Amino acid sequence: MAIEIERKFLVNGDKWRSLAEGITYRQGYICTKKEAVVRVRVAGDRGYITIKGLSIGNSRAEFEYQIPLSDAQTMIETMCEQPLIEKTRYLIKHGELTWEVDEFFGENAGLIIAEVELKAEDQEIELPEWVGMEVSHDPRYFNANLIKYPFSKWTLGTGD
Repeated sequence: MAIEIERKFLVNGDKWRSLAEGITYRQGYICTKKEAVVRVRVAGDRGYITIKGLSIGNSRAEFEYQIPLSDAQTMIETMCEQPLIEKTRYLIKHGELTWEVDEFFGENAGLIIAEVELKAEDQEIELPEWVGMEVSHDPRYFNANLIKYPFSKWTLGTGD
């Protein structure tokens, strides 16, 4: 079983933009229960299906498999909840870690989140200068929740 250990942060400013090329992501959710999430994703020219378990702290079980692109596109169009998650992902190396910066579009335009996957819950990390407030434990920032409560609907963009 694969375990995902991840921390999420808001992004400050634009200094990160020159550090990487982005890849377009389009994803939808077939199931968004507290105990399990089933996601279908098109990342560039590849398709994936992912099953994630219940979050405990910053960890959860994760199973991800590449699937045919046409299958992923069909599932997104016919089986997934709306709205879809549309974003550009930038992979930025900082120290020993690779940060994933997601710039959202569509219903979640204006939201930019940086995520970093860790090997242990208590792993020390050096934050890049463009990383802001941590939102790891705020469920509003989970992609599966952004389809139910898009960023564009938050009061003043704060989630209130």
